[in-house]
Amino acid sequence: MYCVIMAGGSGTRFWPLSRKNNPKQLLNIIGEKSMLQITIDRLLKLKKIEDIFIITRSDLAPQIKEHVNGIPSENIIIEPEGKNTAPCIALAALRIAEINENATMGIFPADHLVIGYKEFEKAINSAIHIAKNNQGLVTLGMEPTFPSVAYGYIQHELKNIKDHSNAFRVKAFAEKPHLDLAKRFIKSKDFLWNGGIFIWNVNIFMNSLNKHMPELYDSITMIKQCINTGENYDEIWNNISPESIDYGLMEKSDNIYVVKAKFEWSDLGSWNIIHEISPKNKQGNSIIGDGMIVEGNNNFLRSNGQFIALLGVDNLVVVGTDDAILVINKERVEEVKKIVEYLKDNKEDLL
Repeated sequence: MYCVIMAGGSGTRFWPLSRKNNPKQLLNIIGEKSMLQITIDRLLKLKKIEDIFIITRSDLAPQIKEHVNGIPSENIIIEPEGKNTAPCIALAALRIAEINENATMGIFPADHLVIGYKEFEKAINSAIHIAKNNQGLVTLGMEPTFPSVAYGYIQHELKNIKDHSNAFRVKAFAEKPHLDLAKRFIKSKDFLWNGGIFIWNVNIFMNSLNKHMPELYDSITMIKQCINTGENYDEIWNNISPESIDYGLMEKSDNIYVVKAKFEWSDLGSWNIIHEISPKNKQGNSIIGDGMIVEGNNNFLRSNGQFIALLGVDNLVVVGTDDAILVINKERVEEVKKIVEYLKDNKEDLL
């Protein structure tokens, strides 16, 4: 198996710490290493370093190359610009096909939290076996521990597939639900969190792409011709419509399988999730960096420089950097994007 790490995201939900040229995947959010390096270290337990690839957008490529240790430069795949996950994965598949068009490839986000390596390895090995023996596209799903409205869901058939007690055919994909619907998903027992990890044979993937996303497949075919002749393919890439792999391909295919993984997982998609996994005092407050909280409850405070003090406030996320401070109610952390949109038009230097 060849491993492809998707590392081109902008990480805007983690503003002001995450910036365009130093996004979430390059930050030490949960320890002394960046999320990207933690992901590489995890995959190095599975594969040799020459079997690990990273795909990122062109403006972030220099930082990625400087950041990672030991990954061959030819294993850094560059998107001219970000186009969401379907074009990203298709371009990566094209690169893997140059090596071996019958290879198995695994797609891994750069910035997810995985706890429990043995269970991770077990799930990946099951997915590889299913991809090879069932000619299908395989994804990993995580058993929900609460009715999250921050994750997508995968509905699966109740009967497991032959020889795999933890693997099922997929019935449907569901977008992030409202709370009542998330509760119904949990109660039904046939929904898993969508972990965004995929395993498949490159040929099977390309055939599925041709069937369900023919315009993208045609563009990738033209890009292949450009690569073979040494021509620039930026114009072809610029004309590709952004699309997620879930919506563009997985929801339309009928040969999809899910492995129910048993490791602890989070996509670390918001400051609230960082608060959940961070140490807290008796009042539910977390402080990272130089700061204090007096007579407050359930607050998350992170300072990357200046001292920050909170007094008499509850349920806040406060994140400070050298040039910006975010103060937001925990119930509205998903709305950080409103601030980011304002900055795009008025203070782009802070992005």
